[in-house]
Amino acid sequence: MIKTLFNKLFFVVFSGALIFGFVACEDDFLSETSGKALIFSQDTLAFDTVFTTVGSATSKILVYNPHNKAFKINNISLTGGSVSSFRINVDGAISTNNSFNDIVIRAKDSLYIFVEITINPLLENAPVLVQDSIMFNYGNVHQRVLLEAYGQDMVPLKNVEIKNDVTYNADKPYLVYGDLIVDSAKTLTLSPGCKLYFHNNARLLVYGNLRAEGTYEAPVVLRGDRMDKIKFVTPIPYKYVAGQWGGVYLLSKTGQHLLKHVNISSGYVGVYFYNTDLRYRPTLEIVNSVIHNSLLYNVVALNGDLTVANSEISNSGSYTVFLSGGRHKFYHCTVANYFEFNQFQPVSRDKTPAVMLMDLNRTLPMETVFENCIVTGTSAYEFTLASKFPDKYKGVIRNSYIRRPEPSELTIFNDIRWYQQNDTVFKNTRFDYEKGRYFDFTPDSVSPACGLANPVISNQFRLDLHGKDRLKDGDPDAGAYEWYPASSAE
Repeated sequence: MIKTLFNKLFFVVFSGALIFGFVACEDDFLSETSGKALIFSQDTLAFDTVFTTVGSATSKILVYNPHNKAFKINNISLTGGSVSSFRINVDGAISTNNSFNDIVIRAKDSLYIFVEITINPLLENAPVLVQDSIMFNYGNVHQRVLLEAYGQDMVPLKNVEIKNDVTYNADKPYLVYGDLIVDSAKTLTLSPGCKLYFHNNARLLVYGNLRAEGTYEAPVVLRGDRMDKIKFVTPIPYKYVAGQWGGVYLLSKTGQHLLKHVNISSGYVGVYFYNTDLRYRPTLEIVNSVIHNSLLYNVVALNGDLTVANSEISNSGSYTVFLSGGRHKFYHCTVANYFEFNQFQPVSRDKTPAVMLMDLNRTLPMETVFENCIVTGTSAYEFTLASKFPDKYKGVIRNSYIRRPEPSELTIFNDIRWYQQNDTVFKNTRFDYEKGRYFDFTPDSVSPACGLANPVISNQFRLDLHGKDRLKDGDPDAGAYEWYPASSAE
């Protein structure tokens, strides 16, 4: 599709270029220049990481003639010629050898040069810097614009069905097209540092077992494959835009799943843990992980046992955590939904709460535990229990900060700090692209979550999600992160 768009620029722009050229014939040409005659929109065009054999998005450079007369460039070309990894399109024209002669720019006018890149497979596993230059030659003067990109070799997975136990390692990233399917009773293991990049609408469908076991230094990463940026006043990386890929679906009625030190971001959903056979009770454990920025839901658990510890689940267009059927336990978790404070999302946040306990449908008996947690966001009610008999609901929710009015009857809540107007909970709850500040769900120094946690529970999860000691000051905080003074934050 990129190549088609690249070629179609010829039809859109070339007719204008012809007219522009004929008019220039009537102008006087600048015959001599003192020094460099052209001005470029940028001296270096840098691409984000480009996967081998996969073409990049098209970028552009503006070449401006600041003079009062038309200017002829004898030659515009890539130093690497026809064997360059880059390709250029000069104001709509294309060339197999990336070379263009006698290009005219009218007085005080400009032209566009469109650039794309495809990198051949590399021998190295690590990203490799690829460079070239666009040369502008006129008279005895030479100007150039540097082109550079990091090429990353990858393992393509196109509609792969895993029929045996398989381990994916960290040697090279995996690029997933279509569905990556794990068959019943089979196990997909993701080793520390493993990275899976999913193309648009690609999904991980697990009918067996998923064991993603990263480390603090080398987490497992699942995200979309767009490495470029949205063209805005300040370009925004696509990784900050939800809905880049389908998500992770755990669909086995007997599955035993583990996500440890895993970062999942910017999918249609994060993790959809789903079982309809009430004779079975699959399990999912999420530890030291971040599930962030989903177009719909971050975590859905239906008829299964879920344990989440020391994890951040944040920003979604709908429910951030949806629980229905089974035993669900959350310890030292931050559930925060400030999705609407990212203006680049394709949809707005709906009116659903961050956490929903749904005990109305035909499900397994429910039991819920939230200890030393934060549940908050932009809604007035971020924690909701839907049950025919709420006073008989089995659950323990304590030593936590919750954004909603205090309920008058439910006895499952103990030692809760309820939301108060003007609470400052986190360091940053907005995406300020102009200042380069992203969401930061570490507690603020005046956060009501500070000192709220039960130390007995904290001792079981001694290190927070940043690797900080929760008990260093003897006064642990609720949520996945411990507040530290700036002087001792490192």
